[in-house]
Amino acid sequence: MSLGARIAWDDTVLPFQLDRSDIRGRVARLDHTLGRILGQHAYPHAIEALVAEAALLTALIGQTIKLRWRLSLQVRGDGPARLIATDYFAPTSEGAPARVRAYASFDADRLRDDSPGFDQIGRGYFAILIDQGAGSTPYQGITPIAGTSLADCAQGYFAQSEQLPTRFALHFDRAGGSWRSGGVMLQHMPKASPHVTGGGSGDGGLLSAGDVAGSGPEGENWRRANLLLDTVEPDELIGPDLHSTGLLIRLFHEEAPRVFDAQAVQFGCTCSEAKVRNSLSIYSARDISTMVTPEGTVTADCQFCGAHYVLDPATLGFEATQEAPGDGS
Repeated sequence: MSLGARIAWDDTVLPFQLDRSDIRGRVARLDHTLGRILGQHAYPHAIEALVAEAALLTALIGQTIKLRWRLSLQVRGDGPARLIATDYFAPTSEGAPARVRAYASFDADRLRDDSPGFDQIGRGYFAILIDQGAGSTPYQGITPIAGTSLADCAQGYFAQSEQLPTRFALHFDRAGGSWRSGGVMLQHMPKASPHVTGGGSGDGGLLSAGDVAGSGPEGENWRRANLLLDTVEPDELIGPDLHSTGLLIRLFHEEAPRVFDAQAVQFGCTCSEAKVRNSLSIYSARDISTMVTPEGTVTADCQFCGAHYVLDPATLGFEATQEAPGDGS
């Protein structure tokens, strides 16, 4: 089978539970979706790798939450890779796909060709933001950049902020001109997580998954599941021959895996001309005049999808002298 061909479990997140271990998890594949995300840009290899890893983490984490609107992941650092930002939008109706988008901001002149993507971040923070929509207060959890990968940062976030032992196994690659990416997420059910105080065994004294897993039967179950996940091969995560259910059986057949309905995922952006106009509505005519191009227009570009908006400055701001096209208000 060609690596570029679409297969049934592409662009899905499959929830599962290990009944004998009191552990839940997700298997994700982001193939054509990741291709759409990265195809919007011409990132250097190190930045591509960071965006690919962040998008895969976002799909896995977003599907674990009873999300009504949006989960965002942000990585900010003082290195060449200044910002990695992703969004996961919950399905808008029964049977609809979830949507994922991602982009990176980086200083090309400071990129180090001999360093992997994670080392290009430097010191900074890893944040997860959850916005349940109108009428709710957004939640934000932040942990320092630590470990050797964004997956390590995510595991540290759940140990430190949620005290939930969490593990990710991820792989992504571009072969034959097409992106393939896949991952597995394991997480203790909340009732099995003890409350831990004091310093942890992670970088800088941060808590790690092992610190919050405990030393009793729950801790033993967690360590056993991790040992099983350690046996996964990269080709099993991204290859076209082993579907998500088959991967679970291969890894965890003795743990009584139980699968639930898979969630379809696709690339999706929520930008629009109306949102651009709304963001500019707070500016005066004088402010708007400083944004006008030599061609006499105001332009805006979406960092996520590359959409380019060209607007008449007379229709912008709270002192607009003309109605926007299609606006009869």
